[in-house]
Order: sequence, then C-alpha cells, then structure tokens
Amino acid sequence: MAKPAKKLVIVTEKILLKKIANIIDESGATGYTVVETGGKGSRNVRSSGQPSVSDTTANIKFEILTPDRDMAENIADQVGVKFFLDYAGIIYICDAEVLYGHSFCGPDGC
Repeated sequence: MAKPAKKLVIVTEKILLKKIANIIDESGATGYTVVETGGKGSRNVRSSGQPSVSDTTANIKFEILTPDRDMAENIADQVGVKFFLDYAGIIYICDAEVLYGHSFCGPDGC
C-alpha cells in the first residue's frame, strides 16, 4: 500500500548546495535527491553540462519527500527567505505516494 507524502522541489544555483542541504537535514527530512540541471527562467538561460571554471553558473534541483505539508513548507520558507532575494530559484510542492522506501516507510514497508 502506498504511503502519502509531499514532494518538495527546489531549483536554484549550485553555489547554495551545502547551505540548502543543511536546512533539509536540520528539518528532520530523511533525505533528498539532488541533480545538476539547467533551463530558462526569469533570470535568463542557465545550462548544465557545459565546462565551467566555477559552480556559480550551474543549477541544481533538490527533490525532498516529506511526510506532511508542514515539513515541506518549513524547508521552503527557510530557503526562500534566506536565499531567493539574492539568488535565482523556484520552489514547489507536489502530492506524492511512496510505494517503496525503507527509510521513508519503515522496516515493514509502506
């Protein structure tokens, strides 16, 4: 049986990776997935996969599964308030169902 969850997605500049990871860890979330990404938004085109001397031109996407909306919004609020006046980014929340995931569902499954 699936376990309901919220999926929080944060897309922002790679330079913020460690700072955002710390916020997620301190929130009590059991983990996250992060990948390099690129795209186009209000602050122009940013691409991934291009050779770069600096991490300041790369974007990342965090995906965090949380057991409830409160945890997701807490993480989102901290990231948005601390960083999004000075750095590009977007945050959104989706409904999700966890089918398999030992650390998220527990030892007996979902």
